[in-house]
Amino acid sequence: MLDETAAYSLTARYVFPVAGPPLPGGCITVQGERIVAVEARSTANCIDLGNVALLPGLVNAHTHLEFSDCQKPLGRRGQPLPEWIREVIATRRSDARDPAAAIAAGLAESLQAGTTTVGEIATGGWTAESLSAAALDLTVFYELLGLPAERATERLADAARFVEESADARSWHPGISPHAPYSVHPELVVGLVRLAMAHRLPVAMHLAESPEEIELLTAGSGPFRDMLQVLGVWEPTAIPHGTHPLEYLQILAEAPRALVVHGNYLNIEELEYLAVHAERMTLVYCPRTHDYFGHRRHPLPKLMALGGRVALGTDSRASNPDLSLLAEMRHVARGFPELAPREVLRLGTIAGAQALGRAHEIGTLEPGKLANLAVIPLEELTAADPHELIFSSELAPTATYYRGRKIQRS
Repeated sequence: MLDETAAYSLTARYVFPVAGPPLPGGCITVQGERIVAVEARSTANCIDLGNVALLPGLVNAHTHLEFSDCQKPLGRRGQPLPEWIREVIATRRSDARDPAAAIAAGLAESLQAGTTTVGEIATGGWTAESLSAAALDLTVFYELLGLPAERATERLADAARFVEESADARSWHPGISPHAPYSVHPELVVGLVRLAMAHRLPVAMHLAESPEEIELLTAGSGPFRDMLQVLGVWEPTAIPHGTHPLEYLQILAEAPRALVVHGNYLNIEELEYLAVHAERMTLVYCPRTHDYFGHRRHPLPKLMALGGRVALGTDSRASNPDLSLLAEMRHVARGFPELAPREVLRLGTIAGAQALGRAHEIGTLEPGKLANLAVIPLEELTAADPHELIFSSELAPTATYYRGRKIQRS
């Protein structure tokens, strides 16, 4: 039987600690669940992984695993968000769905893709057993909806029950997610942030995702209002005319950590606000979902230039062909050539770890941190910046290590 406490060492063409420069022929030594050494040169006992990049396990800061059974994205490319949401609602109501099986499939796919940490938006299908059995570092954000003011008390009670039931969680971390401005009353957002403050929990909220959302906030009109009226949940007094995403950012800024998901249509004042509060607020960009809806160019470079923090997510298979965080990073590298490749790598590793409050344990390869690793094959090429070798290829990860244990590939 393999002694899981025995130390072992791995060497590769390049080791990317993220906390420092790439190490050609570097070596990582693991004992038990943790990294005990990161060295610039291999030793005689190192296992040579060959022409690969050895990275920290990737961090997917935002996803909805309940849709991992979708064989292709819902709707059509370029579809307005309110129309696409109708597709989501119809899918959720389908009797043929098995959310628990979809979540399990999404967890397995994530591991195969080199992802070892996930920020999951949970709406159903989760059980304590499935959470405990997952070989991933999970933050589970309990999602709340409720635009009518009279539902706020009930939804707050639901959230409080989730927090209470999560108190003894050891293998995962709880969080709270007021869904979006068009689906959650502002007073409920305030109440949920206060609950998160009381229990030191992170908060995630979809914000400034589409032009239709901005129209609803500022003018109280447009396709979102029409959709909400058809669903029978429109509350005319819920959102004062002239509201902007900034008002929601100011509420979220009170949380111990806030993940602002998408942010496709944040203006310069709102980006500056995020930058000022970067210690606790992260914008989570979902590149290929953004592309699927045909949004305008994401303000990622502007926010980073201001000193703001950005992490990456896959969103879900309802708007994305797969759950590969590596593919998201490659999409960013192609779409934003002004970003240094080392910055792109940070988006998918330490930035996500910081967003989820897990940077003390994951996100870089350093002694004392958990041995979460992704092994990425490289082409037989050279580059002045070794990071470019990761992003110029389409090769998928060949191995994932979680807490020192190599995950068997399906």
